[in-house]
Amino acid sequence: MVERKIGASDEGSGESAEPAKAKPRLAWDQRLARWMVRPLVHTPVTPNHITTVRLLLGLAACGLFAMGTRPEILYAAGLFMLSNFVDHMDGELARLSGKSSRFGYHYDNYSDAFIHVTLFVCIGIGLQDSWIGGWAPYLGLIAGVSVSALFLMFWRIEQRAGTRQARQPMFKGIHLEDAMYFIGPITWGGGLIVLLLAGVALPPIYVVWLAWKERGLLFGKPPEAPS
Repeated sequence: MVERKIGASDEGSGESAEPAKAKPRLAWDQRLARWMVRPLVHTPVTPNHITTVRLLLGLAACGLFAMGTRPEILYAAGLFMLSNFVDHMDGELARLSGKSSRFGYHYDNYSDAFIHVTLFVCIGIGLQDSWIGGWAPYLGLIAGVSVSALFLMFWRIEQRAGTRQARQPMFKGIHLEDAMYFIGPITWGGGLIVLLLAGVALPPIYVVWLAWKERGLLFGKPPEAPS
Protein backbone atom coordinates (compact mmCIF):
# COMPACT_ATOMS: atom_id res chain seq x y z
CA MET A 1 0.00 0.00 0.00
CA VAL A 2 1.56 3.22 -1.10
CA GLU A 3 0.18 5.67 1.39
CA ARG A 4 1.50 3.96 4.48
CA LYS A 5 3.46 5.59 7.23
CA ILE A 6 7.11 6.37 7.59
CA GLY A 7 7.25 2.98 9.07
CA ALA A 8 5.73 0.69 11.58
CA SER A 9 7.98 -0.98 14.03
CA ASP A 10 7.95 -2.57 17.42
CA GLU A 11 9.78 0.48 18.67
CA GLY A 12 8.42 3.96 18.44
CA SER A 13 11.04 6.06 16.75
CA GLY A 14 9.47 9.41 17.43
CA GLU A 15 8.89 9.94 13.71
CA SER A 16 5.43 10.97 12.66
CA ALA A 17 3.66 8.43 10.49
CA GLU A 18 3.27 11.19 7.91
CA PRO A 19 4.26 14.85 7.70
CA ALA A 20 2.41 17.01 10.17
CA LYS A 21 1.22 19.44 7.54
CA ALA A 22 -0.07 16.79 5.16
CA LYS A 23 -3.86 16.49 5.19
CA PRO A 24 -4.55 13.68 2.74
CA ARG A 25 -8.09 12.67 1.96
CA LEU A 26 -8.89 9.27 3.39
CA ALA A 27 -10.46 6.62 1.22
CA TRP A 28 -13.43 4.69 2.59
CA ASP A 29 -11.35 1.63 3.45
CA GLN A 30 -8.77 3.77 5.24
CA ARG A 31 -11.51 5.30 7.36
CA LEU A 32 -12.87 1.89 8.27
CA ALA A 33 -9.37 0.60 9.00
CA ARG A 34 -8.68 3.56 11.26
CA TRP A 35 -11.88 2.90 13.22
CA MET A 36 -11.00 -0.79 13.59
CA VAL A 37 -7.44 -0.26 14.88
CA ARG A 38 -8.26 2.42 17.46
CA PRO A 39 -8.70 -0.19 20.22
CA LEU A 40 -5.18 -1.47 19.43
CA VAL A 41 -3.39 1.84 19.98
CA HIS A 42 -2.47 1.17 23.62
CA THR A 43 -1.84 -2.56 23.25
CA PRO A 44 1.36 -4.51 22.46
CA VAL A 45 0.14 -4.97 18.88
CA THR A 46 2.36 -3.08 16.45
CA PRO A 47 1.90 -2.12 12.81
CA ASN A 48 4.54 -4.68 11.86
CA HIS A 49 2.37 -7.42 13.34
CA ILE A 50 -0.48 -6.33 11.11
CA THR A 51 1.80 -6.16 8.06
CA THR A 52 2.84 -9.75 8.76
CA VAL A 53 -0.80 -10.85 8.99
CA ARG A 54 -1.47 -9.12 5.66
CA LEU A 55 1.53 -10.89 4.13
CA LEU A 56 0.40 -14.31 5.36
CA LEU A 57 -3.17 -13.77 4.17
CA GLY A 58 -1.89 -12.68 0.77
CA LEU A 59 0.40 -15.71 0.46
CA ALA A 60 -2.45 -18.03 1.43
CA ALA A 61 -4.59 -16.45 -1.30
CA CYS A 62 -1.79 -16.89 -3.82
CA GLY A 63 -1.43 -20.56 -2.94
CA LEU A 64 -5.13 -21.16 -3.47
CA PHE A 65 -5.11 -19.28 -6.77
CA ALA A 66 -2.24 -21.48 -7.97
CA MET A 67 -4.43 -24.56 -7.52
CA GLY A 68 -6.71 -23.25 -10.27
CA THR A 69 -9.74 -25.22 -9.10
CA ARG A 70 -13.07 -24.42 -7.50
CA PRO A 71 -13.86 -23.77 -4.73
CA GLU A 72 -10.21 -22.95 -3.96
CA ILE A 73 -10.01 -19.91 -6.24
CA LEU A 74 -13.25 -18.58 -4.77
CA TYR A 75 -11.75 -18.75 -1.28
CA ALA A 76 -8.56 -17.22 -2.67
CA ALA A 77 -10.45 -14.19 -3.94
CA GLY A 78 -12.02 -13.58 -0.53
CA LEU A 79 -8.69 -14.00 1.26
CA PHE A 80 -7.00 -11.57 -1.07
CA MET A 81 -9.67 -8.93 -0.54
CA LEU A 82 -9.24 -9.35 3.22
CA SER A 83 -5.47 -9.10 2.83
CA ASN A 84 -5.87 -5.94 0.78
CA PHE A 85 -8.00 -4.38 3.50
CA VAL A 86 -5.64 -5.41 6.31
CA ASP A 87 -2.92 -3.65 4.32
CA HIS A 88 -4.56 -0.36 5.32
CA MET A 89 -4.74 -1.20 8.99
CA ASP A 90 -1.00 -1.19 9.66
CA GLY A 91 -0.62 2.34 8.33
CA GLU A 92 -3.54 3.66 10.33
CA LEU A 93 -2.22 2.04 13.51
CA ALA A 94 1.18 3.61 12.84
CA ARG A 95 -0.40 7.04 12.50
CA LEU A 96 -2.58 6.76 15.58
CA SER A 97 -0.01 5.15 17.88
CA GLY A 98 3.19 6.83 16.68
CA LYS A 99 4.88 3.42 16.37
CA SER A 100 6.79 4.17 13.23
CA SER A 101 10.18 3.38 11.74
CA ARG A 102 12.00 3.21 8.44
CA PHE A 103 12.04 -0.57 8.64
CA GLY A 104 8.27 -0.79 8.92
CA TYR A 105 7.84 1.67 6.07
CA HIS A 106 9.94 -0.46 3.74
CA TYR A 107 8.58 -3.74 5.11
CA ASP A 108 5.07 -2.65 4.22
CA ASN A 109 5.80 -1.43 0.71
CA TYR A 110 8.06 -4.29 -0.33
CA SER A 111 5.59 -6.81 1.11
CA ASP A 112 2.94 -5.24 -1.11
CA ALA A 113 5.16 -5.51 -4.17
CA PHE A 114 6.00 -9.14 -3.39
CA ILE A 115 2.34 -10.06 -2.90
CA HIS A 116 1.27 -8.40 -6.15
CA VAL A 117 3.92 -10.19 -8.19
CA THR A 118 3.22 -13.53 -6.51
CA LEU A 119 -0.54 -13.09 -6.88
CA PHE A 120 -0.52 -12.71 -10.65
CA VAL A 121 2.10 -15.43 -11.15
CA CYS A 122 -0.04 -17.83 -9.10
CA ILE A 123 -3.16 -16.83 -11.04
CA GLY A 124 -1.19 -17.67 -14.17
CA ILE A 125 -0.10 -21.03 -12.75
CA GLY A 126 -3.71 -21.84 -12.01
CA LEU A 127 -4.72 -20.96 -15.56
CA GLN A 128 -2.24 -23.24 -17.33
CA ASP A 129 -5.05 -25.64 -18.24
CA SER A 130 -6.98 -22.83 -19.95
CA TRP A 131 -6.57 -21.84 -23.59
CA ILE A 132 -3.63 -19.62 -22.57
CA GLY A 133 -1.65 -22.74 -21.68
CA GLY A 134 1.98 -22.54 -20.62
CA TRP A 135 2.14 -18.83 -21.32
CA ALA A 136 -0.12 -18.08 -18.36
CA PRO A 137 2.58 -17.94 -15.62
CA TYR A 138 4.74 -15.66 -17.77
CA LEU A 139 1.81 -13.37 -18.42
CA GLY A 140 1.18 -13.39 -14.68
CA LEU A 141 4.77 -12.33 -14.06
CA ILE A 142 4.40 -9.42 -16.48
CA ALA A 143 1.13 -8.35 -14.86
CA GLY A 144 2.49 -8.65 -11.32
CA VAL A 145 5.67 -6.72 -12.02
CA SER A 146 3.70 -4.01 -13.81
CA VAL A 147 1.19 -3.57 -10.99
CA SER A 148 3.97 -3.53 -8.38
CA ALA A 149 6.00 -1.07 -10.41
CA LEU A 150 3.00 1.25 -10.61
CA PHE A 151 2.45 1.32 -6.85
CA LEU A 152 6.18 1.63 -6.14
CA MET A 153 6.31 4.60 -8.50
CA PHE A 154 3.54 6.30 -6.53
CA TRP A 155 5.52 5.54 -3.38
CA ARG A 156 8.65 7.09 -4.90
CA ILE A 157 6.80 10.17 -6.13
CA GLU A 158 5.13 10.75 -2.79
CA GLN A 159 8.42 10.29 -0.95
CA ARG A 160 10.10 12.93 -3.04
CA ALA A 161 7.10 15.25 -3.05
CA GLY A 162 6.87 15.08 0.74
CA THR A 163 3.16 14.16 0.86
CA ARG A 164 1.12 11.01 1.17
CA GLN A 165 -1.65 10.07 -1.27
CA ALA A 166 -1.63 13.59 -2.72
CA ARG A 167 -0.82 12.30 -6.20
CA GLN A 168 -2.61 8.96 -6.34
CA PRO A 169 -5.84 9.25 -8.34
CA MET A 170 -8.94 9.24 -6.15
CA PHE A 171 -12.61 9.23 -7.09
CA LYS A 172 -15.53 9.28 -4.64
CA GLY A 173 -13.37 8.06 -1.78
CA ILE A 174 -11.72 5.31 -3.83
CA HIS A 175 -8.00 5.32 -4.60
CA LEU A 176 -6.44 3.72 -7.64
CA GLU A 177 -5.01 0.92 -5.52
CA ASP A 178 -8.53 0.01 -4.38
CA ALA A 179 -9.10 -1.47 -7.83
CA MET A 180 -7.42 -4.56 -6.38
CA TYR A 181 -10.64 -5.27 -4.48
CA PHE A 182 -12.29 -6.07 -7.81
CA ILE A 183 -10.22 -9.24 -7.97
CA GLY A 184 -12.87 -10.79 -5.74
CA PRO A 185 -15.99 -10.10 -7.84
CA ILE A 186 -14.12 -10.78 -11.08
CA THR A 187 -12.95 -14.17 -9.80
CA TRP A 188 -16.39 -15.11 -8.48
CA GLY A 189 -17.85 -14.13 -11.84
CA GLY A 190 -15.49 -16.44 -13.72
CA GLY A 191 -13.33 -13.67 -15.18
CA LEU A 192 -9.82 -14.72 -14.10
CA ILE A 193 -8.54 -14.91 -17.68
CA VAL A 194 -9.87 -11.41 -18.38
CA LEU A 195 -8.23 -10.21 -15.15
CA LEU A 196 -4.88 -11.68 -16.15
CA LEU A 197 -4.96 -10.21 -19.64
CA ALA A 198 -6.06 -6.82 -18.30
CA GLY A 199 -3.14 -6.95 -15.86
CA VAL A 200 -0.79 -7.54 -18.76
CA ALA A 201 -2.21 -4.80 -20.98
CA LEU A 202 -3.23 -1.87 -18.77
CA PRO A 203 -0.67 -1.32 -15.97
CA PRO A 204 2.37 -1.11 -18.31
CA ILE A 205 0.65 1.66 -20.27
CA TYR A 206 -0.07 3.60 -17.10
CA VAL A 207 3.48 3.02 -15.81
CA VAL A 208 4.98 4.49 -18.98
CA TRP A 209 2.59 7.47 -18.91
CA LEU A 210 3.21 8.13 -15.21
CA ALA A 211 6.99 7.86 -15.61
CA TRP A 212 6.85 10.47 -18.37
CA LYS A 213 4.43 12.77 -16.54
CA GLU A 214 6.37 12.66 -13.24
CA ARG A 215 9.85 12.27 -14.71
CA GLY A 216 11.07 15.31 -12.81
CA LEU A 217 10.16 13.81 -9.44
CA LEU A 218 11.21 10.28 -10.37
CA PHE A 219 14.54 10.98 -11.99
CA GLY A 220 15.39 14.59 -11.26
CA LYS A 221 16.70 16.42 -8.25
CA PRO A 222 14.42 16.06 -5.19
CA PRO A 223 12.41 19.19 -4.38
CA GLU A 224 13.98 21.30 -1.67
CA ALA A 225 12.20 21.28 1.66
CA PRO A 226 10.60 24.61 2.58
CA SER A 227 12.65 26.60 5.03
